[in-house]
Amino acid sequence: MTNDQQFAVGRLSFVNGHLMKVYLDSIGCRLNQSEMEGLARQLLAAGHEIVTEAAAADTAVINTCAVTAAAAKDARTLTRRIHQANSQTEILLTGCYATIAPQELARLDGVEQIIANNRKSQLIQILDPQASDLPVYELEPVQRDMRPGTVGNTRAFVKVQDGCDNRCTFCVTTIARGDGVSRPVGDVVAEIQALGRAGYQEAVLTGVHLGSYGRDLGQANGLYQLVAAILDQTDIPRLRLSSLEPWDIAPGFFELWHNPRLLPHLHLPLQAGSDTVLRRMARRTSRTAFGELVAKARAAIPHLNVTTDLIVGFPGETETEFAETLAYTAEIGFGRLHAFTYSARPGTAAARMPGQLPKAVKKVRMSQLLALGAEMSLAYHRQFVGQTVNVLWEQAVGADNGGLRWSGYSDNYIRVTATGPADLFNRVTAAVVTAVTADGATGEVEQE
Repeated sequence: MTNDQQFAVGRLSFVNGHLMKVYLDSIGCRLNQSEMEGLARQLLAAGHEIVTEAAAADTAVINTCAVTAAAAKDARTLTRRIHQANSQTEILLTGCYATIAPQELARLDGVEQIIANNRKSQLIQILDPQASDLPVYELEPVQRDMRPGTVGNTRAFVKVQDGCDNRCTFCVTTIARGDGVSRPVGDVVAEIQALGRAGYQEAVLTGVHLGSYGRDLGQANGLYQLVAAILDQTDIPRLRLSSLEPWDIAPGFFELWHNPRLLPHLHLPLQAGSDTVLRRMARRTSRTAFGELVAKARAAIPHLNVTTDLIVGFPGETETEFAETLAYTAEIGFGRLHAFTYSARPGTAAARMPGQLPKAVKKVRMSQLLALGAEMSLAYHRQFVGQTVNVLWEQAVGADNGGLRWSGYSDNYIRVTATGPADLFNRVTAAVVTAVTADGATGEVEQE
């Protein structure tokens, strides 16, 4: 598709003053989730209803992902499931998979429109042509409907940047989303101010290439300036950063964590623990550089949780290279590991590389890496047994004789469950960790 094309299969009919029941779903990254939360707020402001069951929807919008073949398959499966649940639901597909393979998705039953990423910001007008270009964070109806639990959860994912200027050989995202584009600082600050006034306790800054924020605006240290502005000009209690490429972190960046509102969690995608594989991936880091960065971060930020992404079975990955990845991963000691089996993505350099590995080899290596990841998570969690952590309680997950069982995330991104009173939703309280597993911790809510 060209930059200004829209792939129309049919025609969305629920417009011209008819209020819609809209089902929203998102596959993949937090940026996709952020975009759907923003669309939900716009739809609510225009008077439409967000429903939680696709079968009850007039229109369903799916924000697709193309980062792996599995993510693309998930989009097709979800589309078919929605159509089977209600054949009258009109389905609109957007996102990365919809951008790179519109003809493929157009063949699915129920699909009415496919909107490329470069037109995603116009979704509200596409769904409802009578909706003006809503000043989303100034209108009272939006303020009212941005309450936590109305859209998304207690943490708000805030899109500050889109696109990527890197050319990692395995990644289709640059193809699907284009070059990096940053939102103005003032717009981001205004959104977070509105989210804070609406009751959200935490904002998570998201982007395809978050660390490049501001470069297209001529700012050499843009992300530092953005975070500093948010901390200075908003009152939201907790601020978290999503994924940061390790080569984007400038000297002095960790000084920002002197403000306790910036949470002690860094997600630094490594992708491989072998220098030769990193070079084939065109990753702009090395084992030495990455290790030095993590050491500096841990020295500057108490209780820091460092998490990462790793790819298993990259083209040409030898047994020796995979062993290097395992050993290096264990040496760093991540708090959580997101592991992905390599899958060739259309249009990427890695898809054309020799040495594509069989599924059986990748499966065995993935099993080994996941086992290591569980060991590391358990080891990280164990150091907090008997310690007090601050938890943002997100949802009730059950009940026992002592009250409701609540689940939420600590400031350093450990999933904690504990028994507490009925009014814990969207509150930050202290909890003492009593037991841990690789998946998280169990605790006791401290009485205020």
